[in-house]
Amino acid sequence: MTIKIGDQIPDFSTIDYKGKQITNETFIGKNVVIFFYPKDDSPVCTTEACSFRDTYADFLNLNCEVIGISGDSNISHKEFAQKHNLQYSLISDKNNELRKKFGVPNSFMGLIPGRVTFLIDKTGKIRLIFNSQLNANKHIEQSMNFLKKYLVN
Repeated sequence: MTIKIGDQIPDFSTIDYKGKQITNETFIGKNVVIFFYPKDDSPVCTTEACSFRDTYADFLNLNCEVIGISGDSNISHKEFAQKHNLQYSLISDKNNELRKKFGVPNSFMGLIPGRVTFLIDKTGKIRLIFNSQLNANKHIEQSMNFLKKYLVN
């Protein structure tokens, strides 16, 4: 499945590492950044997660929540979040169901889960899709710039 800008966020229901249920309806009325990343504690993924941590208050001030998703377990997510003081939700996608629903491709000859960020508006529509495997900081920059330019009322 491939989703594109203007599509409605796919239906999903899952539990984050804190035990909180999160669905596609959870963030209606708020903007949300959902970033898919390959693996907890890998160098580029840690840079990306910590960059979202460092700008998390800025996102919240713009009425935007942040969610990270990878195939790691919720136990791994809990340890990763505690180690790096991550304040936002991390979701385990062990069976790649969310990756499939969002159409997140693998990279590097299909061997590594892709790094893709989605910005969803208050109505649940996809407004930005940014795909860059190696430049983790660009995900934060692209999301913040788009949010400020187009989605802040």
